[in-house]
Amino acid sequence: MKAALFDLDGTLINTEVRSLAQYELLFVNHRVAYDAALLRAFMGRRLRDVLGEMPALFPGRNIDDLIGELFSYEDHAGLPEVVPVPGAAELVGAVAEHGSPIAVVTSAMRWWAEKRLREVGVRDHVHAIVAAEDVEIGKPDPAGYLRGARLLDTDPAECVAFEDSAAGVAAAKAAGMTCVAVATTHPHEELAGADLIVTDLTAVTWPPGAGPDG
Repeated sequence: MKAALFDLDGTLINTEVRSLAQYELLFVNHRVAYDAALLRAFMGRRLRDVLGEMPALFPGRNIDDLIGELFSYEDHAGLPEVVPVPGAAELVGAVAEHGSPIAVVTSAMRWWAEKRLREVGVRDHVHAIVAAEDVEIGKPDPAGYLRGARLLDTDPAECVAFEDSAAGVAAAKAAGMTCVAVATTHPHEELAGADLIVTDLTAVTWPPGAGPDG
């Protein structure tokens, strides 16, 4: 394989618990009833896309205003800390050392991706970022991964995508890529469409197959 494309939240950094806490704040502040199934519908996807599919969730509310409100919770006291997924920095470093190009394809905004990649210490290894504002349709649509492959000047068939969500796995496979799923936020059965499922990124080597768990 010639290139590696990484999802961000849940794949390189453990943020999904934090994100779900922010969604809960949004629902509570708007007196919207919610359960675990509704919260999970937002995982791995752009907030704009999910809200667009559920117009009755926040009747009369502007989607841009809701997105802005969600981001305003970023400094809310008591939110879970953002920490790297085990093995994330080491794997990205190994891919870079091998000379393979790297992209990040995320449902988050670019400012968030830039900030978190620097915190993990891998921003300098990333050649391209495809963020929420870079595509018309987010995951599970393959547009983000196809754009990432173009930016890396690599055939999608020569790319490995790393994902943690069912929507992300579907997007990567629809783009024609090999997909490694990281079971940090979803159970294995929800990631069954991936070519390989691992607990975290310590189980992955580069190039793929170079080690016993690769």
